[in-house]
Amino acid sequence: MTLLSFHANDKEAADAQRWADRLGMNRSELLRYSLCQYLGWLESDGEANRWEALPLTDAESMLGEIADWGKMEDWSDWADATG
Repeated sequence: MTLLSFHANDKEAADAQRWADRLGMNRSELLRYSLCQYLGWLESDGEANRWEALPLTDAESMLGEIADWGKMEDWSDWADATG
């Protein structure tokens, strides 16, 4: 694990400690979790931008039409029908 260090203003530090106490975790754990969540959000936002820049092909769009057919029937109970 790598140690990260940064400055925060007094209000942000107090808020972080208040939330950590409220959630029953230490402040470092809260900050690690928060950083992880925010980085995940940035990744998904970037992914959305890539999707907008590169629309689906016709072949990829057809998969959506197939999904509109509804739930596939469950034929698992026929497994013993072949004897």
